[in-house]
Amino acid sequence: MPVALPFAATFGLIVGSFLNVVAHRMPGRKSLAMPASHCPSCETPIKPYDNIPVLSWLILRGRCRSCAAPISARYPIVEAATAALFAAVVAVHHADTAALVMGLVLVAFLVPIALIDLDHRIIPNRLTLPAAVLAIVLGTALDPGGQVERLIAGAAAAAVLGLPSLLNPRGMGMGDAKLIGVLGLFLGAAVAPAFFVAFLTGTAFGIAIIVRKGMSQGRKTAVPFGPFLALGGLVGLLAGEELVQLYLTAF
Repeated sequence: MPVALPFAATFGLIVGSFLNVVAHRMPGRKSLAMPASHCPSCETPIKPYDNIPVLSWLILRGRCRSCAAPISARYPIVEAATAALFAAVVAVHHADTAALVMGLVLVAFLVPIALIDLDHRIIPNRLTLPAAVLAIVLGTALDPGGQVERLIAGAAAAAVLGLPSLLNPRGMGMGDAKLIGVLGLFLGAAVAPAFFVAFLTGTAFGIAIIVRKGMSQGRKTAVPFGPFLALGGLVGLLAGEELVQLYLTAF
């Protein structure tokens, strides 16, 4: 563990840097590889020594070396958060190879999904589809005994949000239904506490908006549900099994 956690965090920093690119370019259907990283203001290519996750942003004090334009703090925050999540997954699931690998993959998808939904109110199929395929492939290869449970959980979770989406397209989007289905394919029974956390935090946020803006304006405010599902997915990943057992023991 003393070696694994720093390695996981370092790997998470690198992955987080790439996830920033995904979140920025994918909604516009831009290439994730070309052009190379550049300043959004002056479009000067960023040198490798200015592209070190978190550290370069701190050294440059959040500004471009060429034009001194401010660079959003979201970039190092995403990198640091991904590093922390990777380390957390390794800490929790280091003894279970299947859970470890699937957990790291799930985090790598949830981060850009949450960011894109926050910015654009969409959850791209180009993320949920490969995530679903990888969940099935990895689950079958690494933990075939639990695959039936995960398939059932994925189908049931997708149906829970998919049916309301079909009945009321103006409410919950199909992207949310696909995402909760993906969570089921990764988490199995732990998708239940994941959905509960997402519903609880999403509801609390909605109530806060109504309190701030009033009932009329608050109900008209569009709030993406993807980030709350991502949060619930992280809770399910890191503590889902314990929460399920706690529920079964209590009731």
